[in-house]
Amino acid sequence: VQLQASGGGLVQAGGSLRLSCTASGRTFQSYATGWFRQAPGKEREFVAGINVIWSGGSTYYPDSVKGRFTISRDNAKNTVYLQMNSLKPEDTAVYYCAARYGTYSDSLNAYDYWGQGTLVTVSS
Repeated sequence: VQLQASGGGLVQAGGSLRLSCTASGRTFQSYATGWFRQAPGKEREFVAGINVIWSGGSTYYPDSVKGRFTISRDNAKNTVYLQMNSLKPEDTAVYYCAARYGTYSDSLNAYDYWGQGTLVTVSS
């Protein structure tokens, strides 16, 4: 599976962005997908996950983004989205999408496939 992340950019605090992660090579439906982010000098952290369809396609978020970020999947386009609203300066980071065959995990070590990352900068 090859993943292509896009949609990053510069936005003011309180604004919104939508990131996209498009997969090629395999049908995306059998893969759980996660979004992670890494700020300068910090470890990569989990920000959203969506389970495979046959496990209900449920979604998961850490408290830091719950209510502001929404992950969704468009199977016809083989794409997973991350809608980010009410952005804060602390959301500034490189955002990565990742996929693993099977059910969801919030551990980055569980993911086998990674996109190249897209930079999100939130100005105050």
